[in-house]
Amino acid sequence: MKAQTVDIRESAGRILCCTIFRPSGRKLLGKGHVLNEEDVRLLETEGLGQVWVTELEDGEIGEDEAVSHAAQEMGCGCLEIRLAAGGRANLFATEDCCVLVDDDLLKQINCISSVVIATVPNFTFARSGQRIATVKSTPFAVSQSQLDAVIAIVKDRGPILQARPIRNPSVGVLYSDPVHGDRARQLFENILRQRLERYAATPSFILSCTEEEDAAARNLQHFGTREAHGRSGRIDHRASRPGGCHRPRDDPDRVPSRTFSSAGGTRQPAFIGL
Repeated sequence: MKAQTVDIRESAGRILCCTIFRPSGRKLLGKGHVLNEEDVRLLETEGLGQVWVTELEDGEIGEDEAVSHAAQEMGCGCLEIRLAAGGRANLFATEDCCVLVDDDLLKQINCISSVVIATVPNFTFARSGQRIATVKSTPFAVSQSQLDAVIAIVKDRGPILQARPIRNPSVGVLYSDPVHGDRARQLFENILRQRLERYAATPSFILSCTEEEDAAARNLQHFGTREAHGRSGRIDHRASRPGGCHRPRDDPDRVPSRTFSSAGGTRQPAFIGL
C-alpha cells in the first residue's frame, strides 16, 4: 500500500488516508473511506484541490473486504454480519442463543495475522440482536496471503464461534442438601427462578435429595428419560442420598450442560445442580 497526494479529480476509487473536516470542525469524510464520484464533487464544492489517499498494491485486499471474508468464515449458527466504519465487521445474534468459542483457535488467529477478532466469553447466553463478536483489520489493507492463511486455518479446525439457538428451553433442577433436599429447595427456589427468567426458561421438572454422589447420579439419570420429559411439577426422590453432580455424557448435538438450551433448536434438557 502506498500513500500519495493526488488531484481531487483523480481520487475516485482510492482510500482516504486521513479524516476530512469542514471549516466548522464537522467531519465530512472519515479516514479509510473509499472515494466515489459523488464524494469527488462534494470535496470540490468544499474547495479542496488535492487529497491524501492510499492505493492498494498487488497482493493486498481492502480492509472492508478482508473483515467481511474473515467474519463469514469464523462463525456459524444464528448470527448476522454487519460492516462498520474503520475496517470492522460486527456479528450479531439473530435469536436467543448460547455462544460457544474456541479459545485456543481464537488466540492462534489473533497472534499470526493482520485481522484480529474479539468475542464474548465462551458459554455466553446472548439475546437476539446482541453483538457477540467483532472482526478488525489493520488500517486500509490486509495482505491477501495472510487472509488466505487465516481462512485456511479456520476451515481446517472449525469455526471460532458458534451461535447455537435456544428454542423452547427445557430445564431440570436438582436440589441437594447434607440433611434434606427440600431444605435446599426452600432456600434457593425463588433465587433460581429469577435467574432462569433471564433466559426465558422455567423448570420443567425438579428433583430434591440429600448429598451423596452415587444417589445424585441416579437422580440425574431421570432427566434424560422420556418419563421425566412428560411429567410436570415436582419429582421427589427422598429415599436417595445423593451428593455431587454427575454431568451427563457429552452429546455433540446438545449445547453443553452449562447452558439452558439445545443445539439446532430441538428441545433437550439442561441440568442444574444445587
